[in-house]
Amino acid sequence: MRSRQPKQLLLAFFGEHVVDAATGPIRASALISVLEPAGVAAPATRATLDRLVGSGILARTRNGRETLFSLTEHGAAVLREATDRVRGPRPFDPQGNGWTLVTFSIPEGQRMLRHRLRSTLTWEGFAPIRDGLWLAPGEVDLAGSLEPLRQDLPPHTVMAFHARELDGFPIGESVRAAWDIEAIRREHLAFIEVWDDPAAVALAPSALTVRTMLVADWLALLRADPRLPAEFMDEQWPATRSAETYRRMHEKLAEASAAEFAELVAARTSVRRRNGRAGPPSAPSPTPSAATRPR
Repeated sequence: MRSRQPKQLLLAFFGEHVVDAATGPIRASALISVLEPAGVAAPATRATLDRLVGSGILARTRNGRETLFSLTEHGAAVLREATDRVRGPRPFDPQGNGWTLVTFSIPEGQRMLRHRLRSTLTWEGFAPIRDGLWLAPGEVDLAGSLEPLRQDLPPHTVMAFHARELDGFPIGESVRAAWDIEAIRREHLAFIEVWDDPAAVALAPSALTVRTMLVADWLALLRADPRLPAEFMDEQWPATRSAETYRRMHEKLAEASAAEFAELVAARTSVRRRNGRAGPPSAPSPTPSAATRPR
């Protein structure tokens, strides 16, 4: 598996526990306490939070000496866009038949927008095949995928087509040039090696941290696997095992991690009350929260 970067872990935390729950802002110290057992030092977490604020994913507020972070509308939209695949029953199946082609043109001065667009395309299974032409298997809902970027993309920046393979022009060579299929297999096997072990629940002293690590690794795997059609795989392709492993470990961690998250938010509320200010509602009970909602 890739090393877990602070950004991956923070997005996993907010996507798993915050985006669908009325928890209010989260203390920086609480976020640090979740990431430290995953091997992320406090300065790295603070620096990453600053970058997420700068990119418009998070908003920062202060309450006395406390710094708190919450998702912006843009940040929530970005995380919700990934929800269907993260929680879906068949996350590695192509979306329909054929292929989706995309080409775009963004001026050199808008590098951040270009990066965001490329990141979105990669998440949706696209890979560049030549000179600004990107390819993805199936019928990608590009309009939905690009909705969080809609206000920033100038008109006619992106052109997209749905296509099928023509007789005499096999697409297999282009597919193998765009994606390293054996590297994708290794990503699956690495995920299974870590998370199929019952001892994985003890990777950190906190179930909340372990679940955040699990979701971060799952997001990395979903990003690595573009959902290629079955004809490009063999009978031993491990995607089904990966999905079963994720769901089994996710369920195993659900109750304890949801309880820890509720305590984390309740602690913020009690501190605000001691400071003489009424806090927002405490975390919802674990039963209806995003942390335990079936995937």
